[in-house]
Amino acid sequence: MGRTALVEGVEVSTEHWIGGERVGSADAFTDVSPIDETTIAEVARGGPEEADRAVRAAREAFPAWAETPPEERARILHRIGELVEERVPELAAVETRDNGSLLRSMRDSVMPRVARNLHFFAEQLLELRHDELETGPYRTRVEWDPAGVAVVITPWNAPLMLATWRFAPALAAGNTVVLKPPEWAPLTASLFADLAREAGLPDGVFNVVQGIGEEAGSALVGHPGVDRISFTGSVETGRLVAAAAGRNLTPVSLELGGKSPFLVFADADLDAAVAQAVNQYDNAGQVCLAGTRLLVERGVYDVFLDRFLERAGTLRQGDPRRDDVDLGPLISREHFERVDGFVRRAKEAGAKAVLGGGPNEELGGLYYRPTLFVDVPPGAEVLRKEVFGPVLTLQPFDDEDEAVAMGNDTDYGLAAIVYTGDRARAERVARRLVAGTVWVNCFYVRDLRAPFGGARDSGIGREGGRWSFDFHADVKAVCMGPFEDR
Repeated sequence: MGRTALVEGVEVSTEHWIGGERVGSADAFTDVSPIDETTIAEVARGGPEEADRAVRAAREAFPAWAETPPEERARILHRIGELVEERVPELAAVETRDNGSLLRSMRDSVMPRVARNLHFFAEQLLELRHDELETGPYRTRVEWDPAGVAVVITPWNAPLMLATWRFAPALAAGNTVVLKPPEWAPLTASLFADLAREAGLPDGVFNVVQGIGEEAGSALVGHPGVDRISFTGSVETGRLVAAAAGRNLTPVSLELGGKSPFLVFADADLDAAVAQAVNQYDNAGQVCLAGTRLLVERGVYDVFLDRFLERAGTLRQGDPRRDDVDLGPLISREHFERVDGFVRRAKEAGAKAVLGGGPNEELGGLYYRPTLFVDVPPGAEVLRKEVFGPVLTLQPFDDEDEAVAMGNDTDYGLAAIVYTGDRARAERVARRLVAGTVWVNCFYVRDLRAPFGGARDSGIGREGGRWSFDFHADVKAVCMGPFEDR
């Protein structure tokens, strides 16, 4: 198996997976667990050479995989999903150690969702149909042809689940894949490669190149042999990816940052709204969809704040491997300093921290207290920039128009959350909010058949259901005229 690391009792290869074999590199990068900032692995550090080798392997495997009948592609994806289900405890343990997410979340929802993504897109492939269009004697049908080599680059907050959301439809569509996992949490991608091989995925159809974004990632997105690029991450990096892809006219799908509003009207179920608002601290706030800007109608603002502080005060922070813990650490020392910088500058600008407001001194390390700011000056950085940590703001509004204006006062447009007891208002507000997804009286409910993506700086394109196949395939229209009977 080559070089490996033992992580939570699970042996994990630290080498690349290219063309059906483990491949090392001359250099390595250190993978540090955010739980205690100890080194858990030295991981092969790929660059242009490994990127080119992986793309060439994927290009070589593409014709046969593209010609593989959809039923067989679906069967293999289902088999991989079954193997994921069997290995949930191992995958969850490794990812928690690698990125600091709650073990119970990984075990009970995130890793099962990995399997669900695979099963869903396998089923969706077999259901992919389009009604024939008739224009007089002419008939037009739509076909989805495999596009080629797909590069998938994913973030560290839910690395394997977010990767399967991208590469499962790519594989289902008949593409071959090169995955670049995040350098801060790369290990479950390596485990997944083993499962894909065990399930019978042909060599070269799925490849993993580990490394630093500026090295391996840059080489992949700029490679002329790539036909599709899916990226999830920051706006700044998304711009670099789009620029590199543009030089080769490679289609890109970008899910970028968010600064989502969480609107609470006076007629809402306040207890439900408060519970969901506190839930925005999930994964230590390292969730791009999180409703970090709490906007509450003035008539219930004080009550909402009191209940929020009471409920948030019960949150338990600590080792994410414990089931009685609600918040784990931030991903890295670099990110910890970034989050702390936002908090310090918010205080300097005049914002008042009524909850948290700094590191958790009792735990030390990378643990940051859940924080809530009030009295935030209009236009303050903490209202406009994505913190990506356990930091929320609370602002009052007076009426529906002001709520919508405040909700839309951002460069982002990934998601929005609305709590109200008035169905007509819910429809009006949802229609006026600029967001790829609007949740009303709920949050993070995902129907995989629905489109997902962001508006404004939050991204380009939509995926999910048939939208994923529209991106990961060359969509073809075949128009046929009448044939004479012979």
